Amino acid sequence: MNHLPQADAFGVANTAFTTMHFPHIALPLPRRRFLRGLGVTLGLPLLEQNHARASSQAPPKRMLLISNNLGVLPQHFFPKDKGPGYTLSPYLQELTAFRNDFTIFSGLSHPAVIGGHSTENCFLTAARDPTRSGFRNSISLDQFAAEKLGQQTRFPTLNLGVNLDKANRSLSWTRDGVLLPAEDSPSALFRRMFLQGDSKTVADRLHHLQERGSILDIVREDIRTFQGTLGGNDRDRLDQYLTSVRELEERLHLSAEWEQKPKPVASTAEPKDIPDKAKFFPKIQLMLDMARLAFESDSTRIITLMVDGFATPPFEIEADQRTRDGYHNLSHHGQSKEKLAELEKVDRQQMRHLRDLLTALAVTSTAGGGRLLDQTMVLYGSNLGDANVHNCTNLPILLAGGGLKHAGHLAFDTLQNTPLCNLFVTMLQQAGIETDHFASSTGTVSALRA
Repeated sequence: MNHLPQADAFGVANTAFTTMHFPHIALPLPRRRFLRGLGVTLGLPLLEQNHARASSQAPPKRMLLISNNLGVLPQHFFPKDKGPGYTLSPYLQELTAFRNDFTIFSGLSHPAVIGGHSTENCFLTAARDPTRSGFRNSISLDQFAAEKLGQQTRFPTLNLGVNLDKANRSLSWTRDGVLLPAEDSPSALFRRMFLQGDSKTVADRLHHLQERGSILDIVREDIRTFQGTLGGNDRDRLDQYLTSVRELEERLHLSAEWEQKPKPVASTAEPKDIPDKAKFFPKIQLMLDMARLAFESDSTRIITLMVDGFATPPFEIEADQRTRDGYHNLSHHGQSKEKLAELEKVDRQQMRHLRDLLTALAVTSTAGGGRLLDQTMVLYGSNLGDANVHNCTNLPILLAGGGLKHAGHLAFDTLQNTPLCNLFVTMLQQAGIETDHFASSTGTVSALRA
């Protein structure tokens, strides 16, 4: 797999400024220099002055977006019948207690997103033809939502991974189609969320911010030397880009305030990382626990989690059972009875972890006294409808919680699929975002909105 363009720890691309936005302009200005003022964390917690106003508003909406890039066995996932009174499939029987809290979908996919495993980076972007020459990804659902909602929490989004090939895979992508690396260390995530630096560390950070000044001041003279020589289209593109940089600059200035505000107190001890990739399910459980902690502490309201089966070697299904092959080879079962039996156990274990997550969200009360589950949309799915044959249609999709009007099994045409982005638009609207379009959407899933 080709090495993909990446952003650094603050979501700023390292690609040259010229190649990112102005391929026909000879601009001797590297993007790293142009954005070097962003050497601080941009995530901000909710300001105290907003608490009173927020308490009188509708409770916040949250999103947890989970993808396993090898999917599940479709014959055990999808129900045979449809509607609110459908019969639970073998896998969904693991979620019986939450039948009224989730909707199962069939007949959804991303139009023209084909290419087998190459589609894994497009699950939340719907960018077409990822295997074509010169392909560039587009903005992912989480980043689109964060842009629209603004910075309401310490971290606008958290991008997490399990057994992830961080250089090549991510669910989270910038508007420029640049990969945002996922955090795969629960302990590092814990420290970011809960550990406060000492007074000297905070003072150093504040001094660092004061020295940076304006990002645009760094390159103002460089811009003036060529701005007047640009054509109309290039001037428009430059203005658009500088507008986005100004928005980032505003967040940079605000970060000085957040550096002085205390972080929330953790309700649990710092977790220990699990370096052994064979401990696949304990690693998933740990990351789901961290996601729940992030929501409980209101550290963020948008989380992505990619479970990278492709990079997972032979692993433990249960304490006394280990797969005989790596997850990728196992998913290409070729109808082998032995592999199918192992895969069914693997898929059921995933459903149990999802059940435990929903249970934890359901028993956690919010400030208003409701269930955290009712404020949290949990999307579970995959970019592959059938990993055995690299099929990218009829994707396995489940959406739980979030205060939606759950409707049992919503069955769309499994041959002429409905865009998955129609569901994404519905989720964005449920999160309070005024939009009627995202990526390849053609509408919404109106049955989910009361």
